[in-house]
Amino acid sequence: MGTDLRNPHEFHRFYERHALRLRSWLRRETGSTDVANDLTAESFAQALLSLGRFRGSTEAEAVAWLYGIAHNLLRRYWRRQRVETSARKRLGMPLRDYAEYDEAEELADAQLLAPALEEALAGLSEHEREALDLRVVGELPFDEIAERLAVPSPAARMRVTRALRALRARLEGAA
Repeated sequence: MGTDLRNPHEFHRFYERHALRLRSWLRRETGSTDVANDLTAESFAQALLSLGRFRGSTEAEAVAWLYGIAHNLLRRYWRRQRVETSARKRLGMPLRDYAEYDEAEELADAQLLAPALEEALAGLSEHEREALDLRVVGELPFDEIAERLAVPSPAARMRVTRALRALRARLEGAA
């Protein structure tokens, strides 16, 4: 792997490289943004706490290990949901689909944020917007972004980082 996840800076970089994709997968699996956020945070927390047991030596092994942790947490979540649903049925309580509420809340948040986001995106350079789109929307790794943009990998990473910093600064100013 060339990096030591026991080093806080390396673990932070590992988190930055994989948190969004893990969260997206968990969102698809659960149908809930809140649950996906919680499971993502818990997955990284458990990974951090169990670093002493990790025996891998490559990035791919670390990612597989992380997803194994997330998969176990997801199984526990679904087991707990079945128990809660069963209890509600036995008690005659109505079953609710909270995913609809999550989607409505996300849509409302997105609608409020859309004008500021459009303005913030317009303030980025074309290179930054393109790199950000490939990373965030396309969920591509930096090496592939670099290849598509015909730039070195560090340059692709820098474009995405600059774009995210600029967006964060502009959106925090708009909030």
